[in-house]
Amino acid sequence: MGGGVLVIYYVIPRELAHKYYKEFKKRFAGVEGVEVIIDRRETDRRTLTEGGGMRILRDRRRRRASGSFPEV
Repeated sequence: MGGGVLVIYYVIPRELAHKYYKEFKKRFAGVEGVEVIIDRRETDRRTLTEGGGMRILRDRRRRRASGSFPEV
């Protein structure tokens, strides 16, 4: 993988931060490449009304050739 430093993020939901953040921070304090963070988002960035508009799902497989095939 690209030779960069691998970092694992433990993301604690805001609602549970008061209960788990300090405990997880203490537990992983000496572990290299682990960071404990609190999710600060207030709302979901996506909503059902947003998006790319009228998306059409299509079958991308090739259609079977028409006609019959000779016996082998």
